Amino acid sequence: MDPFLTLLHSFSLSLSESELSSLKFLCRGRIGKRKLEAVRSGWELFSILLEQQLIARGDVSFLQGLFESLKREDLVSQLQQFVEGEVSVSDDQPDAHEKPIEAICENVGREWKMLIRKLGLPEVKIDRIMAAHPFDLREQLFRALREWQKWKGKDAKVTDLIKALRGCNMNLVADRVEQ
Repeated sequence: MDPFLTLLHSFSLSLSESELSSLKFLCRGRIGKRKLEAVRSGWELFSILLEQQLIARGDVSFLQGLFESLKREDLVSQLQQFVEGEVSVSDDQPDAHEKPIEAICENVGREWKMLIRKLGLPEVKIDRIMAAHPFDLREQLFRALREWQKWKGKDAKVTDLIKALRGCNMNLVADRVEQ
């Protein structure tokens, strides 16, 4: 999965309808009126911006300007963290958390909230994730684990995941993550 597209997707999920309307208005000089009228989500807008090469993995200045206009410093900060992380990590190196997250998503079901609470993710973030993906437990768990990673930053360790799994009596999953 492309980390840049994942980041854009998370931005899309965090935009309110009024913020999306504002973004569409700010893009009027760059994107045709018909295309903008058809946009119903942040993801659709970002797709157009990608197609027209107004944003790219290596050039996020336009996107940063849009978020600054919205006064969404949280998104600006995430974007800057992504850019800084891209500079320090090459594309061919796998994320140390990818395999553990995959193993957890494949083996944890309805009890995912207990695990996420054990990891310390705030209840508000859990509720937001559940509202964004009401009918997809696996996606809820995936998003919650990614949110935990962002929240913890460099302190997000696989050992913490294993400890939380064992604390929830999910020993079989913890064994799979350790492999």
